[in-house]
Parts: sequence; structure tokens; C-alpha cells
Amino acid sequence: MKKKGQSVEVAGNCDERGADEYNLALGTRRADAGKKFLVNLGYSGGQVSTLSYGEEKPVCTEHSEDCWWKNRRDDIRFK
Repeated sequence: MKKKGQSVEVAGNCDERGADEYNLALGTRRADAGKKFLVNLGYSGGQVSTLSYGEEKPVCTEHSEDCWWKNRRDDIRFK
């Protein structure tokens, strides 16, 4: 449930494959898509900030597709 004035941070993440610059850009696109989703739910664009971690914050460190899909995600933090 959204609160008036509550801010939200959307952080885009990627798997380890690809160059650093590519993964940062991909994380940005992923975070922007998450922001668009939240705006469609009723948050104002000013309430939602985005950033990209690229491949820097994996939740799984194995080198397999079963692991990589877990790292392709948005982390959403309500402040």
C-alpha cells in the first residue's frame, strides 16, 4: 500500500555475463521499467528513484543459468 510522500528506490541488477558498461546500462533499463510499473500503480514519478548495480550485488554466485536468472532483478526499497 502506498503512502503519501513515501519514497521508493528501485535498483536494477544483472547477471555476471557482459561487460561492466553494458550491465550498468541494462540495470538502468531494468530499474526504469520497475519505476514505470510503480507509477502505473499510482506512485508519482517524483516518489520513485532508480539506480543500477549492474552485476555488483548478486544473490547467487554459481556460474549457471539456474543462478543467473536470480540475479536479473529489481530490488525495491520503501523509505
